[in-house]
Amino acid sequence: MPCRLEVPDGLMFGKWKYEMPNGSPVFIAFRSSTKKNVQYDDVPDYKDRLSLSENYTLSIKNARISDEKRFVCMLVTEDDVSEEPTIVKVFKQPSQPEILHQADFLETEKLKMLGECVVRDSYPEGNVTWYKNGRVLQPVEEVVVINLRKVENRSTGLFTMTSSLQYMPTKEDANAKFTCIVTYYGPSGQKTIQSEPVVFDVHYPTEKVSIQVLSQSSTIKEGDNVTLKCSGNGNPPPQEFLFYIPGETEGIRSSDTYVMTDVRRNATGEYKCSLTDKSMMDATTITVHYLDLQLTPSGEVTKQIGEALPVSCTISSSRNATVFWIKDNTRMKTSPSFSSLQYQDAGNYICETTLQEVEGLKKRKTLKLIVEGKPQIKMTKKTNTNKMSKTIVCHVEGFPKPAVQWTVTGSGSLINKTEETKYVNGKFSSKIIIAPEENVTLTCIAENQLERTVTSLNVSAISIPEYDEPEDRNDDNSEKVNDQAKLIVGIVVGLLLVALVAGVVYWLYVKKSKTASKHVDKDLGNIEENKKLEENNHKSET
Repeated sequence: MPCRLEVPDGLMFGKWKYEMPNGSPVFIAFRSSTKKNVQYDDVPDYKDRLSLSENYTLSIKNARISDEKRFVCMLVTEDDVSEEPTIVKVFKQPSQPEILHQADFLETEKLKMLGECVVRDSYPEGNVTWYKNGRVLQPVEEVVVINLRKVENRSTGLFTMTSSLQYMPTKEDANAKFTCIVTYYGPSGQKTIQSEPVVFDVHYPTEKVSIQVLSQSSTIKEGDNVTLKCSGNGNPPPQEFLFYIPGETEGIRSSDTYVMTDVRRNATGEYKCSLTDKSMMDATTITVHYLDLQLTPSGEVTKQIGEALPVSCTISSSRNATVFWIKDNTRMKTSPSFSSLQYQDAGNYICETTLQEVEGLKKRKTLKLIVEGKPQIKMTKKTNTNKMSKTIVCHVEGFPKPAVQWTVTGSGSLINKTEETKYVNGKFSSKIIIAPEENVTLTCIAENQLERTVTSLNVSAISIPEYDEPEDRNDDNSEKVNDQAKLIVGIVVGLLLVALVAGVVYWLYVKKSKTASKHVDKDLGNIEENKKLEENNHKSET
């Protein structure tokens, strides 16, 4: 505190004093202008805290609230005493506000003590204000109630302010930030300090119930596990609910979840949940998708060649299903239909169906079709182009695959040197190559579990060429072959009758005309020769 007096001529000494509340002075420091010595009065409050400089500036260290006084600087001469007062104001910044005794939770529709904002060691006393989300909370009867208490510490003179807040929250106050701010004065003017924000758990009753289906996929199929979850929008949320299952009149008491395992199609329907007092309810619909496949016939089926086999693949599903057939790992363009079974119809058939919209819902059934048939044989012959050998082929059909043997009729000897083609669709061929010096009859024997079939074929000597026969000719119709043989025999018999009549005519003619006997004899010889040729041709064709 500088002494704001001009130092007069003839100054003897300077002194400092302060005034008591009743106006009486208390001297605290003295400095002589001539001896340059300083003396401090025995005042306990200022012991070891004062310092008086040569220009009579008084310094007080470790300021206290009690230092807030009216100090006076005195300069004394022989003729006069000059005085200049200095008023000292002391400020103490308060501590940061703290919100203590916080409520564990708040409840809507209830006025409850939220907490106390405590500010310590302030001088002069400050003012406390409550805020919610940065906005001042103004007192409202039965909604916002604020009480402020100020306590002075007599030993230090510092103030402690305590502001309590009673508050009735709404549902919207969930997650609201409450703070308090102290406003105080310092040497440079008004200042504020804010507390740390506090968020309170606001309890409010449930106003709405919701039910939802918890599933691993967006659709539900038979065999899945389904979890129903019920929730309320209150805080804290309800812990128990009533679940209503289709077909059940009474609710099932459970926690917030209800689990159904391995659901079936009859679980499709409307599901509900409510609070335990049945005051609120929500509903949802569950559709359990299913897919049934019925294949008739199925498994392993054995049929005879030429038989009919109706096949049906019937689908029953919760939605439109895609159906396709697979035969021997190859997808078929159309569904199988067998009006007359052939060997190529045999195989492994799969009827498969899927629901495209339901993940993992697929069904398939199999039909293993076996087409059996007795051995059927057709033999062909031809002279090879080199004219040195002949190829004899035994064409065989049947299932199970027949075993083939070749024998020479008469001798009964077996022919082991044969060649077989690949067995495909119940058909294959066995081939031999021979060069017979004379006419022979070959026999082809085909045998499986159903029957033994034997067919023979006459083969001329190598010197007589055999004409090629088309291998793709169908000899299944044996009746046509027999009819053709009968027709040939009839023609031959007719020719013989004609020849006999002609002989009789010639004999009568010879008797009448001896002159033409030689000519007739020649013609008759020609007729007989032709007759023999016809008979030889007939035997060859037979």
